[in-house]
Formats: sequence, structure tokens, C-alpha cells
Amino acid sequence: MADVLIMNEIEATVGRLGIDLSQVDYDSIRLPPGEDFGIVSDDDDVYQDDQLEFDSGFGNIIVVDNLPVVPREKYEKLEGVIRKIYSQIGVIKEEGLWMPVDPESHKTLGYCFIEYNTPQEAEVAREKTNGYKLDRAHVFVVNMFDDFEKYMKVPDEWAPPEFKPYTPGENLQKWLTDEKARDQFVFRAGQDTEVHWNDARQAKTELVYKRAYWTESFVQWSPLGTYLATVHRQGAAVWGGATTFNRLMRYAHSQVKLIDFSPGEKYLVTYSSHEPSNPRDANRVVINIFDVRTGKVMRDFKGSADEFAIGGTGGVAGVSWPIFRWGGGKEDNYFAKLGKNMISVYETETFSLIDKKSLKVENVVDFCWSPTDPILSLFVPELGGGNQPARVSLVQIPSKEELRQKNLFSVSDCKMYWQSNGDYLAVKVDRYTKTKKSTYTGFELFRIKERDIPIEVLELDNKNDKIIAFAWEPKGHRFAVIHGDNPRPDVSFYSMRTANNTGRVSKLTTLKGKQANALFWSPAGRFIVLAGLKGFNGQLEFYNVEELETMATAEHFMATDIEWDPTGRYVATSVTSVHEMENGFNIWSFNGKLLYRILKDHFFQFLWRPRPPSFLTPEKEEEISKNLKKYSKKYELEDQDVSMLLSEQEREKRRMLKEEWEKWVSEWKLLHEEEKLERQKLRDGEASDEEEEYQAREIEVEELLEVSEEVLSFEFGQE
Repeated sequence: MADVLIMNEIEATVGRLGIDLSQVDYDSIRLPPGEDFGIVSDDDDVYQDDQLEFDSGFGNIIVVDNLPVVPREKYEKLEGVIRKIYSQIGVIKEEGLWMPVDPESHKTLGYCFIEYNTPQEAEVAREKTNGYKLDRAHVFVVNMFDDFEKYMKVPDEWAPPEFKPYTPGENLQKWLTDEKARDQFVFRAGQDTEVHWNDARQAKTELVYKRAYWTESFVQWSPLGTYLATVHRQGAAVWGGATTFNRLMRYAHSQVKLIDFSPGEKYLVTYSSHEPSNPRDANRVVINIFDVRTGKVMRDFKGSADEFAIGGTGGVAGVSWPIFRWGGGKEDNYFAKLGKNMISVYETETFSLIDKKSLKVENVVDFCWSPTDPILSLFVPELGGGNQPARVSLVQIPSKEELRQKNLFSVSDCKMYWQSNGDYLAVKVDRYTKTKKSTYTGFELFRIKERDIPIEVLELDNKNDKIIAFAWEPKGHRFAVIHGDNPRPDVSFYSMRTANNTGRVSKLTTLKGKQANALFWSPAGRFIVLAGLKGFNGQLEFYNVEELETMATAEHFMATDIEWDPTGRYVATSVTSVHEMENGFNIWSFNGKLLYRILKDHFFQFLWRPRPPSFLTPEKEEEISKNLKKYSKKYELEDQDVSMLLSEQEREKRRMLKEEWEKWVSEWKLLHEEEKLERQKLRDGEASDEEEEYQAREIEVEELLEVSEEVLSFEFGQE
């Protein structure tokens, strides 16, 4: 067996052969049977576990028990009934239905075997027909054929589990104790995934961890920053730590395509889609909900893609993602899915429907959870040609009590936006004009924490303006709107409370003619980046909403993504590989100063590591904000020390450059002196090297190179 090649040897080899690794189709590579060339995959054990049902070759066979026992003359009739039931679910193979018969009585034995084309069809058949009531005396009991092999392996006598001594693991929050109060980020470029510290004071990054082929598609931080998730063909995995990034848990889910964490990091949702054997059927969807710490499947959902295609904002193969939306804040108590004329709300204590039934809402098309409380906001469009108005309702969970309802008329579309603290809900309503030929937009603003949940109506100064973007200030009471039909739209800022009137929405200012189509608030509020992406080619404006002034304008040409760090001190702008040029990212200060720039070919993804919420109370945070000068003295001194260190480093760098230059000059002087006699000889004995002491003369030298004679023929009549 060949020795294992380390990564730099592989890169050196492919570089010598002129091979671009990013263009290699690894799925097409097939090793000889039983040979892995010494390269053992980290996921081999998961893959082997996941393939157990297929290794035996019976994963596509089910056993249907508790069938009627019938004589020979009724055999064909019973077989026809069973085939009719099970052929509706999938394609039964030719001679794929076998019903054993007692050789003595010539009666059936009360069970049969059914073989489908694929294991997925067999699994669906088991789920949908286990417990199927053929008649009062015959209720089907359906199992996978491979399950019998598992049951046969159960030992007859119980044996106590093997005792494993406790070994303390790494503190997964250790990275939060960084003495420099730095934040981490992860990025993917080419085949590498790298985690770095953002050392903005030093205007550079510091590598924490780097690994090639760490994931097969993307990486994702958990909402509180504890875990980094990677995605593989055999399933997902989570990693953690400050510097080591050890693997903490694996989640077996073949061909997983998407993942989603619950807000409190207790659960991980995985999604896969499988093509059916019949092209006319919808894709087969499998969704698992895992306990993040134990890796146990708490609940799974399986069905056709059509069953999961309602709601959501984006996904794959016609399925919106995330399919399940989490509610109840960081406690992860509830999750819900939008269905046809209903919202299915589950609680995580038993992972079953609340009250064992879905919330029936005729024609519901969208819903959102409050970020902090178990409150659902839902939207129902107009019915009966406008005879029944559209409405937005707030529903308390788990009681399912309707807290507030607002009827809306002449509605063409509606979008709901919750403020991060759950204090406010903004509903953007697009309405038809009286002629029905055009629409205009307004906002319904719900004050969730106030008595009876009062609602305000807000219309723009020009209500015909198109709304391009809307965003709440995190943890605050302000919001921003980009609006207008011009190539340079306007940006307006509003507040839900002012010093003079705490109960009315008021406009703070409007910025005219901005090259912006996206809004990015600082996580700490107060500051915002007005960004012009796509057609605006990466225009950036850093704006202070507190002082209503522009701090800086800049450009990151062709920028595709913008993300604030979790503390609101720094902003990352990046150009991913959707563009072929200038791939990489820039790090900016909150006030728009470019700190440093990193260029990376084939740049795919950049993500800041999230931080958990502060343990400080809002009152304490406000007190710190008011007395910031008092607390900032310590850090100002540290900044001075860093600045002096940087100055000293810069002086040392200049000193070294000067010494290097002087050394180079002295070497050339020495060489010049050694060649003095040679120069003197070339000048016919003249010793001086000064050009002014010589007179330049031009001398023409003619040299006869060759003489040849040639006899030319001359004919009569030629001239």
C-alpha cells in the first residue's frame, strides 16, 4: 500500500503536472476495490453505519403482517387487493410480491413480502401503511425486512453497558476570553477552510485553524457561536473550541444538502432530497431533527417535495428553507411548519403537535415567530374577490389565543418584519389603487409590549414610491427604508419614540439620491451601512443615525456580501467567486476606515463567529454606555501601547531596510574597487572614473565582410 501523502506533497505534485485541483471532479474518481492507498476518511465509520441497511441487499423489501388467512381459491383476489394498495406508493418489481402458503393446508400464512425498486419507496410504504385497517379484524403491521436481522442480533441475556471514565473536554466558550477581545471568522477559498482572529489593531489576521477538504459544500456557525458545522455526503458534523476545533458529534443523514440550528443550539435540522424511481413523481424529502449534544434523532419527517413546498424564503428542488421555523426565543420550546390551510406547531418536550392538532387557518400563506416570545404573526390574503378582507393576526402559543387582528383591504402583497427584541412588528402592505392598475405601499406598525397592542399606520411622503429595502435597528426603536423608483433612491429613517412623543412614529430624516439597495445595521445599533450591491458595484456609505451624519463613503468594487462582526466594531465586505476577479474580503472599522484587505482565489464564503447574548442587564449596558469615557480609559492606554509598539515595529523595519541598503551599497563599492584595474586597462591606462574628464568621440569603422562574383546570362532582345 502506498504511503500516505501529506497535503503539501499533493499540491507540489499537481503543481508540477499543471493540474488545477479546483477543476477536478472528485465524484468521478474510483479506486480499485478494497484499495484506499492509505488515505482513511474521517467519515468512514459514519458511512459504514449509514450503509448497513444496503449492505445486506434487502433495504427495498418490506414485510406486511396480519393479513387475512385465505384458501387457494381466494389467493389471487387477496394478492390483487394488496398489489393495488402498495403499487400506489411505488413501483413493485416484477415478481416482487410473494405471499407464502402452508404446504399442508394450502392456505396463506397471514403475511407477505413486497420488493420495491428503491429503499426510499419501501420506507414510505412502511410509514404510510403500518397500522392500515383492511377490515375490523385485520390491521397491517409493516416492517423493513432488514429490521429482522437487527432483532436477531439482540443477545438473549442482558449485559451491562461498558463503563467509560469521564474525560473533561475543552471549554467551548474559551474563545470568548481572548485577552485582546478579538472576534473570529471563518472563510472558504479553493479546497481550504480557515478560521482566523480579526486582529484589527495590528491590521492583519491571525490564523487559528486551517484544514483542506473540511466540508463538501459549505460551513455554518451555530447561532451562539459554540459550534462550526460541516456538511458531507454521509451527514453533518459539528466542531468546537478556541484553537483546536475537535469534532464533537456526527449526524448520519445520507446526501444531506441543507442544515439549520435552533436559536438556542439545542437542535440541528438536516434536509435531503432523493429522486424517485418514477420520473413523474415528486422528489422524496427526508428531514431529521437531531439533539446537538447527543446526536440522537428526536423526530423525522418524510414525504414528497410537494408536501414541504409551502412557505419559506429559499431552498433547493422546489422546497423552501427553512421548512421549520423556531419560536419561543433561545429556549427552543417550539417549532412550526406552514401547510395548506394550517400551521403545524410542535413542542420540543415530546416533539409532537400542540394539543395533537394543527392550527387551522383558512388560506394562510405566511407566518413569523417573535424573536423573543412564543407569539406567531400570520398573514391571510383576501378571499372571495375581496369580500373577505386580508388580515394579519397575532397568536399566543401554546394557548393558540388570538392576541390581535388587523383587517387589510385591497391587498396585493404583505411582508412581516419583527424587531430583534420582539418589541415591534412592521407589516409592509402593498395595496391596489382604485383602478387596480397599480399599487402603493404603507406600513402597519404593531407595538407588541404595550397594552392592547396598538397599531399605527405609516405612509411615505410619496406613497407611490417602491420599497426597495426595510430593516429594524437591532435592540433599538428605529428603522430604515430605501424607497423610490429612480436609479438613485432615497433612504429614510424613522423612530417609534422620540423625546417629545413616545407613542407615535416620527421621521428622523431622508437622505436623497443614494447609490444604495441594501441596509446593514450594526448589531449594537446606532450605525448603519448603506450599500449598493450588484448594479451599484459595491458603493458603501457609513452613516451615524444618532448624529444623522455620514461618517465615510467608500467602494468595494463588485462586493457581493456585507456582514458586521457581532460586537458592531468592524464590517467585512467580500467578493465571492460569482465574480472571477478581485475575490477576497476587506475589513473596515465601524466608521468606514479600511483596515486591511485579503485577496483569495476561488473565494466562496465568509462568516463571523457569533457571540452569545451578554449577561449584563439592559440597565447595566445603558449605564456603561453613558459612562463610556470612564471605562474606555483602560483600553485607550492599551491602544496607545499598541500604537507605540506598531511605531517601534515600523522604526525597526525601517532600520533593517536601511542596514540592508547600506550593506548592498558597500558590497557594490567593494566590487567596484576590485574591478578598477580592469576598467583602467579598457581605457588605455587612464585611471579616473569620472566621465566629465573624458571627451566622447564617434569613430566610423568600415569592414569588408565578403566579396563574390556571379556571371549573369544575357539573352538577345533584353535590355
